[in-house]
Amino acid sequence: MAHQISVFAENKPGRIEKITRLLLQGGINIRAITISSANGFGVIKILVNHPHQAYELLRAQGIPTYLQEVIAVVMQDAPGSLHAVAQVLSENGVNIEDAYGFVIKSGEMAVLVIQVESQPRAQSILERNGFRLLSDEEIYHL
Repeated sequence: MAHQISVFAENKPGRIEKITRLLLQGGINIRAITISSANGFGVIKILVNHPHQAYELLRAQGIPTYLQEVIAVVMQDAPGSLHAVAQVLSENGVNIEDAYGFVIKSGEMAVLVIQVESQPRAQSILERNGFRLLSDEEIYHL
């Protein structure tokens, strides 16, 4: 299972800079990031090469941070790849609650990071249907 860092922050200048500076100082590499906000507050979700270290580093600085399990699904970078993942989960009654993706090699490989209610069940369904899932270790080496 892969892990991501979720940071809750007030939506104002300097918040992203502070978080990224701390990660830089800790030697932590960001693999993917997504930011969403509403009513002056935001959630920053970060996929990093050392999630446990990043979690401890940010928490030590008083930043509200959570370490969450996610599923990182390897897909082809081609039309229909996301649909294939969504279809398998839908057919098995699994709702994708949150997701973001990124391309590793254009035209070849992409990664979809998802959160679902039952991570182990979704992981099993995806693996049974031939999808490759990345571990933290594999994400470290992307």
